[in-house]
Amino acid sequence: MIQAQEIEIKQKGYVEILIDPTLDLFEEIKKIKKQKNAVVLAHYYQESDIQDIAEYIGDSLGLAREAQKTDAEIIVFAGVHFMAETAKILNPSRKILLPDLNAGCSLSDSCPPALFKKFKEKHSDHLIISYINCSAEIKALSDVICTSSNAKKIVESFPKEQPLIFAPDKNLGAYINKITGRSMLLWNGTCMVHEIFSLEKISKLKTRYPTAKLIAHPECEEKILSIADMVGSTTELLKFSQSDSGGTYIVATESGILHQMIKNSPQKTFIPAPPNNSCACNDCPHMKLNTLEKIYTCLVNEKPEILMEETIRVAAKKPIERMLEISNQAGV
Repeated sequence: MIQAQEIEIKQKGYVEILIDPTLDLFEEIKKIKKQKNAVVLAHYYQESDIQDIAEYIGDSLGLAREAQKTDAEIIVFAGVHFMAETAKILNPSRKILLPDLNAGCSLSDSCPPALFKKFKEKHSDHLIISYINCSAEIKALSDVICTSSNAKKIVESFPKEQPLIFAPDKNLGAYINKITGRSMLLWNGTCMVHEIFSLEKISKLKTRYPTAKLIAHPECEEKILSIADMVGSTTELLKFSQSDSGGTYIVATESGILHQMIKNSPQKTFIPAPPNNSCACNDCPHMKLNTLEKIYTCLVNEKPEILMEETIRVAAKKPIERMLEISNQAGV
């Protein structure tokens, strides 16, 4: 049976077992977590059921902090591969599980380590700030990691005369250049979710809802950010939607965040910004590979597990710890 499960992991990226359809997965997951001293950490972009069973829900910075301080023996990371890798980098002795190994990231994929290493060698006088949405190998090549929550503070922690490379997201990098007055060299990477928003359709929505405010993640293209009423990280968008006096918001980021926005402000209206295709929403296909069933299965089998070479883990840990140090000092 173990051999059969290993084959499933290799071929599909997750363990597949038959689940009794009458099983209350919420209760079963709760019981297994208690029995095994396990926690579920979930990103805001996960489906609503997963957010509701998680011990912690947050953006990349919050998840990194939570992964660092948890005392759980097993961490189920309901997110994508680079997030689970970050948890393993910070917690080498703990078992880190990802419900589906195929839950990757288009932005991370846009920065192959071998090509980036050559790029780094061509600009040896530059220090490297890498967005957390990258592989462990890219983190190991970096001087410091950042998230959309702390990118401005991280960049400003370096002297203005210090040449910098920002990777892998060119849109976030360009936005940070704009608000800091820097001229960082940008790697040409993008997120498939945030690149697809339609300026034309958003403009039509703003005409239809004249009091609506457009709130956007800085991974969006400049043409979207230029008309946004507020630009911020996932957590910042959520906090703004709670504290702002407005009543209607067009949300230009992955639609999973709307679950928390609606829970926190049920009296307000949240509209997912439309993409430039026929879909009515804008979901990350990688994030949505995780399901409640897969979380239950991976808790039962304690697989798929995130593993990595120790030399890469140690090298990748230094820039992550540097990020957390700067963020704590800056109060981010």
